[in-house]
Amino acid sequence: MSIRLSSNCSNCNNLGAENVCSVHEVQVSGNYTCNQFSLRGELDNDRQCTTCVRFDTTSCAHPAKASEGMLCTSWAPAKVA
Repeated sequence: MSIRLSSNCSNCNNLGAENVCSVHEVQVSGNYTCNQFSLRGELDNDRQCTTCVRFDTTSCAHPAKASEGMLCTSWAPAKVA
């Protein structure tokens, strides 16, 4: 199974401060997408436990070892740059 970024407002170049869409001038969330969607070009490349979406959650593969600066094969980006 491949992993893809969703085509929603959270990953759109048009998302501005306080989650306001610069195209439609309304507040949005990750539940929205539109025809003017413009994908942000890159992921945050700081790959370590503290930037992992699973860090400090029940889905962390190694909760007893997870700490700043460490990386494992279960890492997943917590945010898109």
